[in-house]
Amino acid sequence: MDGHVVRGARPIPAEAGRRSAEVILRIDGLRKSYRGVEVLRGIDLRVHAGEVASLLGPNGAGKSTIVSIVAGLRRADAGSITVAGVDALARSRAARRMIGLAPQELAVCPVLDVAGNLRLFGELAGLRGRALRARIGEVAAGLGLDGLLNRQVGRLSGGQKRRVHTAMALMHRPRLLLLDEVTAGSDVESRACLVDLVRKLAAEGAAVLYSTHYLPEVEMLGASVVLLEAGAVLARGTVPELVAEHAVATVEFGFVDPPPVAIPAGATQRRGNVLRVATADPAGTIVAMVRSLGDDAGRLRSVEIVQANLETVYLALTGRRYSPEGGGAARNATGPAGATGRRP
Repeated sequence: MDGHVVRGARPIPAEAGRRSAEVILRIDGLRKSYRGVEVLRGIDLRVHAGEVASLLGPNGAGKSTIVSIVAGLRRADAGSITVAGVDALARSRAARRMIGLAPQELAVCPVLDVAGNLRLFGELAGLRGRALRARIGEVAAGLGLDGLLNRQVGRLSGGQKRRVHTAMALMHRPRLLLLDEVTAGSDVESRACLVDLVRKLAAEGAAVLYSTHYLPEVEMLGASVVLLEAGAVLARGTVPELVAEHAVATVEFGFVDPPPVAIPAGATQRRGNVLRVATADPAGTIVAMVRSLGDDAGRLRSVEIVQANLETVYLALTGRRYSPEGGGAARNATGPAGATGRRP
């Protein structure tokens, strides 16, 4: 259960429910290496009160390393971190009082019931008596656990355990909430419940750093995005901002056999029998392509329009399709910004 940071309680003032310009988390020049391999390469980041900032990237991008260093579980090689103005590297104990952490690995006590797990972490945060009971009720209700308080955690489903795991990090009302892949392995109900709660906490004034590799979840959260690749920040902004700046719709033409030898301008060949065209006018592109094919039109087997979204942002920036496992195909772009679309 060491994964949860709960050392002390600090209530969020009522007026913090409004979006604030206050910077709760500030990271400058954060670097970390393991066995000579640099896994964080000068990360700069700001997370404000009332903001959900999503660390988005494939496995190995550096998401969990950032979260664990902010939480004080790992040491940085270089850089600075402040939490609500407190130097988190020099005064880690003071900073941890303002942090709630739900790490990727489950950290629950399976032999205790749900209420027992919440009580344990509430007491570690200094809550007692009526205040503790009230907070258990609030947190349980927020995560749909109020009907499970007397259920032994070891007998819960994976999604329910995830909710208990997250609830324990909320007992002391942290100003900064660190959530690392909290919906991994969750069922649809648990995922929706966790996402709704995160949005509610941000609306009440908490700053949330939310690590995930699940693209639709970022859009569900209405989060700002920190797009990571190999320990560096590729792009930062809201989803609409990133899409407007980096992405464009694409049309993918699949052929029975390899595509025509004469590849139209703006198209790239992928896997031997798919042409991808980046375009602001998908319908017009389809008409023009079919007309240009002539006798080869009979070999066309499929046409797919891929609208601009976070996946196409990632592909435009890296030249490859987004994959949670990381790696992926080498760059395949022929244009300066790279081709966009999805792997067939």
